[in-house]
Amino acid sequence: MSEKDPPAYNPYSTSDPSMNVPVTTGAAGALMSPYLNFNPAYIGPNDADSQFIFPEGAARTRGRLELSFSQIGGSVFVGAAVGGLNGFYSGIKDVQARQLTGANRRTQLLNFITKGGASTAQTLGVVALMYSVFGVFLSLGRGVDDELNTVTAATATGMLYKSSAGWRRCLRGGGIGFGLSAIYVLITSKDRIKGMMGR
Repeated sequence: MSEKDPPAYNPYSTSDPSMNVPVTTGAAGALMSPYLNFNPAYIGPNDADSQFIFPEGAARTRGRLELSFSQIGGSVFVGAAVGGLNGFYSGIKDVQARQLTGANRRTQLLNFITKGGASTAQTLGVVALMYSVFGVFLSLGRGVDDELNTVTAATATGMLYKSSAGWRRCLRGGGIGFGLSAIYVLITSKDRIKGMMGR
């Protein structure tokens, strides 16, 4: 190319007027969309709830029924993990006491891990299922999902789970459910409880 030849045309050069899109400021210095050329603040308040579109009349949070699926599944997984670790610990003690080696040692360890994991997962899954059923029925019956439902559902779950072992253990199970749920409510709803006590 000689010095007399004109420069090659660059479609993305800075001299192209169509590339001059305002990116940062609008008429009043507000942030504007570079493509739609509007101020997002006009859509609504800039909070987390404005990021989602809900059907008309629908609740803005998940209800007790929707949460029950994740609670039951999470309880089963936690139970499997805790039971598997407990089974591994028991299996190590067993194979050392019996002085097993090789394939027999591995098989015995796997038996302890799977049996322990399945047993604890089943127990926690059943407890979570009972708690969820009580919680859903209390929510539907009272028309509100609050801390009272949580404590009542946990207490009833403990009593029902131990109901076949006599009334003393039934009351003890209810007391454990009440205590655990009361601690959970105190941790998660501290500000709301303070407001209720202040009234």
